[in-house]
Amino acid sequence: MNLLESGRVALGALSANKLRAALTMLGIIIGVGAVVTLMSAGNAVEAYITNQFRSIGSNLLFVAPGTFDSQRGGAASAAIGGKGLTNGDAAALLDPVLAPDVLAVGLELTGAAVVDYRGESRILSISGVGPNYDDLRNAKLSAGRFLDEGDQVAESRVAVIGPLVVDELFPENALPIGEQIRLDDIQFRVVGVLESRGGSAFANEDNIIYIPLSTAQTRVFPSRGRRGDFHISLIYVQAITEDRTSAAEDQITAILRQRHEIQSGDDDDFTAISQAEILTSAAGVLSVVTIFLGAIAAISLLVGGIGIMNIMLVSVTERTREIGLRKAVGARRRDILLQFLLESVVLAVAGGLLGVGLGGLGTAAIGRAASDLAPQLSLQAVLLATTFSGLVGLFFGIYPATRAASLNPIDALRYE
Repeated sequence: MNLLESGRVALGALSANKLRAALTMLGIIIGVGAVVTLMSAGNAVEAYITNQFRSIGSNLLFVAPGTFDSQRGGAASAAIGGKGLTNGDAAALLDPVLAPDVLAVGLELTGAAVVDYRGESRILSISGVGPNYDDLRNAKLSAGRFLDEGDQVAESRVAVIGPLVVDELFPENALPIGEQIRLDDIQFRVVGVLESRGGSAFANEDNIIYIPLSTAQTRVFPSRGRRGDFHISLIYVQAITEDRTSAAEDQITAILRQRHEIQSGDDDDFTAISQAEILTSAAGVLSVVTIFLGAIAAISLLVGGIGIMNIMLVSVTERTREIGLRKAVGARRRDILLQFLLESVVLAVAGGLLGVGLGGLGTAAIGRAASDLAPQLSLQAVLLATTFSGLVGLFFGIYPATRAASLNPIDALRYE
């Protein structure tokens, strides 16, 4: 009996018990659907976070006070004896001799303040930033203007706000340019509104009020270092090119270690990390999570495979006389083995194909529920799931097929 004939007989046997075959495939359908959906969603989340990091800016490094303490769950913690970061530190990074690979430097001082507008108060995040912040961070305006050098020099009381701040403070005014707000009883005038940027590595940037750095340091969050210059929360450093980012990071580290009088062998009291390193770390974590979720979903495939083996064993018992008769008229051991293996594989592959359809529906449902993710049916996930389902059918069909092929034709014909 050739492969085509064995396949025809296998399909005939399955079609004779349609309901049982459908219920047998259910475990495979659910397993494949779950694998495809979770892997597609995982890839979509990874792509979304990658795009969010890329939107921060190009060729950027981030320098923050404190060290990355892995023993505290990866939280950034202030180093013992740390001096923090100051305006002087940022200015030193612009030295063309010590840092030839640094193109630009931006400063940010962050905090929170009570924001009042017409008697309505909110506690919101405040960021004092320099005039080049919008260029370094790719911040785009939907209305008005950004903070300029004149605002910095004059310590102006002007503010640029994110779209969520507009929603909270000005629910009936989508264009609040010129409106007056109070930050800790200091009056500021709104001069610009940013386009939505969503969350980043540091905060939800749509819910921040931006004011001139000089104003923040002298009026809102005054704090000075031991040399008399103002403290800052974060330094943005733009490398001259993407491939010189690593060299710029080394130069930054050397300059700050010297300024902070850190001895050889002692740990840094600051953290310098590149945008590429953040992307790599985030992608690595998300890949592990996606694989982990896929592995959990694959357990359903194993359960489905056990169901296939169980039904095939029942089928062998029910068709014992049929097997004996076929052997009596000349069917060889391999013919019987091939027929039952094909039945098992057909069940698994058919369930896998239906599971891909279910996964496509699940992917579409996630896309509707979270439009920012835009998940797409992954070809890799489809091929992996269908291939694995076929292997599950083959593996769990071997024992029932071997048992059927091993029946003695005389004993099988006597079976009642």
